[in-house]
Amino acid sequence: MHHIFHPRFKHHKMSSVSVNTSDQLATDSATSETNIWENVLSSPRYVVAPMVDASELAWRLLSRRHGAHLCYTPMLHSSVFCRDPKYRREALTSTVEDRPLIVQFCGNDPNTLLEAALLAEPYCDAVDINIGCPQAIAKRGRYGAFLQDDWDLLRRIVSTLSKSLRVPVTCKLRVFAEIDKTVKYAQMLETAGARLLTVHGRTREQKGPLTGIASWDHIKAVRQAVTIPVFANGNIQCLQDIERCIEETGVHGVMSAEGNLYNPYIFEACYPPSWEPALEYLDLVERYPAPPSYIRGHLFKLFQHTLCLAENKEERENLARNSTMESFRNVVYALRDRYLPYHEGHLIWQEEMSNHNLKLPPWLCQPYIRHLPEENIQKLEIEKIEMQNETVKRKFRDEEGNEISRKRLKKLKRIARRPNRPAIIVKRGSDLCCDCPNPVSHKCVHKLCRQCCRNKCFIENLDCAGHRNLTKTRRQMAIEFAAKRKAIQDKI
Repeated sequence: MHHIFHPRFKHHKMSSVSVNTSDQLATDSATSETNIWENVLSSPRYVVAPMVDASELAWRLLSRRHGAHLCYTPMLHSSVFCRDPKYRREALTSTVEDRPLIVQFCGNDPNTLLEAALLAEPYCDAVDINIGCPQAIAKRGRYGAFLQDDWDLLRRIVSTLSKSLRVPVTCKLRVFAEIDKTVKYAQMLETAGARLLTVHGRTREQKGPLTGIASWDHIKAVRQAVTIPVFANGNIQCLQDIERCIEETGVHGVMSAEGNLYNPYIFEACYPPSWEPALEYLDLVERYPAPPSYIRGHLFKLFQHTLCLAENKEERENLARNSTMESFRNVVYALRDRYLPYHEGHLIWQEEMSNHNLKLPPWLCQPYIRHLPEENIQKLEIEKIEMQNETVKRKFRDEEGNEISRKRLKKLKRIARRPNRPAIIVKRGSDLCCDCPNPVSHKCVHKLCRQCCRNKCFIENLDCAGHRNLTKTRRQMAIEFAAKRKAIQDKI
């Protein structure tokens, strides 16, 4: 069965679900001193998450222009922030339009975190402590979600910052498997001085292929147990998810990470063609520069569904290989020119459908749907069995069809990603050393390899300029120095 899409999909607006503020939120007992959500942050409901290599200034401004009320900086390492002025300057780059803004730090030393926060507080509205990062690098550095087992340390960190800063201190955390323990955890952070909590409804084990569904029950329990404002994070793919989360959990606002990256217009309930936010973002990058890796990452996510199509292989490779603004724009223009006739209805887009569910065409920004953990585990087990049953060694071939090793193939791919880098040619002679089977060094005065040359110079008291072996010269200098020293002693 074929499904036909018409130009009405251009900037198709979904009907917004009305926000039903819960009775609990209306009767919130938070005082003006603790309710920073209203008095400091201007009551934000739509929040852009702190994202490493992703929530830089240009992306924050793009998100704010399309409905975001509050943004976070990427996670910043407190120790690097304190000692590196360049890192600090780049991290704090902002504009008047980029407010309210929360700066997020990671670390495990209260004094270092305080020093970093004091440097940042003139440039932000609050400081957030990351105690939710589940990645392996956080485990090695002992920060993020791997601090949740040390409540005494966390209590000291939050207390130290809250007592010493003029701006409020907030925390972004992950939940425990048990709701009761999660509630006690949140209450401990509130007692220590946290003025706002962002609760990601997943445990630290839920990551990568095991991400799964976030628990809104945990978030709701925390919201009911604390008096400070709470943001929810997890399971947000469209505006309807945001409104439903607020209604079901009673939180003050909802934070979006992946949903925002794949569709920065998510807070407007809009699914634009990917090239529109891409070009708007690139225009912002021209004014507020970002590293090529950040730009490339954003474009890959915006065009995720388009670049998965075989017909866009060349654009996908160009995006991966090149790092200039011109090359990024060329990829966007190429994809726009290819799919604009379909988007405007001049051509009919036809795609095989396995069911009758409505499916957005690939050129529109849309959420990335993760497979359930059970499906990923099953897939990994099947791949493992296939590898065990595979008796014939896998063959790799280059562009000309010649059989090559896997190591050689990886090297060719690395070279292809950096086509402008000159190749380093290592000259190897065919002549062998007289004393061993190693190749002769072209620069060696004695026509030997490095080790044999060193031995010869040591035994026969010689020099070799090619190997920078100055055995004879240094011995002569030592003799002369000893003679001068003896002469001085004789005079004394």
